[in-house]
Amino acid sequence: MVVDSIRIHTADWIVPINRPPIRRGGVAVDRGAIIATGEIPRLQQQFPTARILKHLRAVLMPALINAHIHLELSHLATLAADSPDTSFTGWITRLIDLRNQLGAQGEEAEQAALRTCLQQDRTGVGVMADIGNTGIGRQLAAVFPGQLFPFREYLGLHAQTLDKNLFRLEREPESHLCSGHAPYSTHPRLLRRLKERAVALDQVFPIHTAEPAAEGEMIRQGRGEMADFIRRRGLWDNSFVPTGRGGSIHYLRDLDLLDSRTLCIHAIHVADEEIRLMAGEGVKVCLCPGSNQFLGTGRAPVRRYLDHGILPALGTDSLASNPELSLWREMRLLAEHHPEVEPAEIVTMATLGGAAALGVDHRYGSLETGKKADFLAVPIVDGLVVDSDEQVYRFLVTRVGADPERIRD
Repeated sequence: MVVDSIRIHTADWIVPINRPPIRRGGVAVDRGAIIATGEIPRLQQQFPTARILKHLRAVLMPALINAHIHLELSHLATLAADSPDTSFTGWITRLIDLRNQLGAQGEEAEQAALRTCLQQDRTGVGVMADIGNTGIGRQLAAVFPGQLFPFREYLGLHAQTLDKNLFRLEREPESHLCSGHAPYSTHPRLLRRLKERAVALDQVFPIHTAEPAAEGEMIRQGRGEMADFIRRRGLWDNSFVPTGRGGSIHYLRDLDLLDSRTLCIHAIHVADEEIRLMAGEGVKVCLCPGSNQFLGTGRAPVRRYLDHGILPALGTDSLASNPELSLWREMRLLAEHHPEVEPAEIVTMATLGGAAALGVDHRYGSLETGKKADFLAVPIVDGLVVDSDEQVYRFLVTRVGADPERIRD
């Protein structure tokens, strides 16, 4: 080890995530990796020739993880500028119409996606999972300073689209990440094939799950708002067979889609039995409270997830359904909507929860020895007293103001 290359970043508080906050602590880094975290005197004794970098009136914490975003929808931000439609399918109709009008790709879409991508980095996001139908996400993966996972999303419930989608999927390079959109929009055979591919390549498999309540009604009975919407668009051809029982999680289980690499996005309308099933299979969950609030789709059973040993991740979704793509805002909303959830649990969701959901918790999500030196110095507002562990977490969950300082070794 070259001792002279070591730097110790110090601050009023260190929030490692994997252990309680450290008052007047530091993070020692060397050549891109964290080599120690602890109280300042101990680190100085351990690394006596290290350079000390002081972050006054600040909290050091891991970079945030945005486990669900649609960068390519950023040019459709006008959809979230006004009050939403009274129905989920009404919003989908507006999204499809506006995207057809403006185009799914092109300079406007690419520049808007780039601005959102860089804004995520500026506000402290170190890792993102992007879902899209174009190649924009893969282009931005080379631009994003952190790690961006671009998933190509597959849709098509009608049998006529199945062979075409399967043909396209077979020709996807193994390095490409693929996902299914949702139970209500993707043929069951296609979902099964997508999951089989993800398993074979050891890739995460994200899927929108139980976002609108109407999804469950369609799965059980083949009717309701979502089923009517699909019929009106001429896409209902009896390829989808109602189960007569259960909900979205049971449906995914019956298709053999559930395991520890499955990431259920939103997962609002799930029963206790389904949560137990998810916990037993090690399924991951990503919550998007800002998008859910805008669309009026409901609130996820966060406390029940935590009580069953499921640590959710957090995501922003897109500017088409969320007026502000900020994980800080997602944390604030979660705290407002779920006062029974501790601030420490919310901060852990936005960091380690997201890292585990995306399979990168060996490199991100906490300030532990061996992990990547990519963390934040969050400024403490002048005059604010932060004197306890609880106050530190509450400050992080409710903070507003300037962007955090980004620390990358």
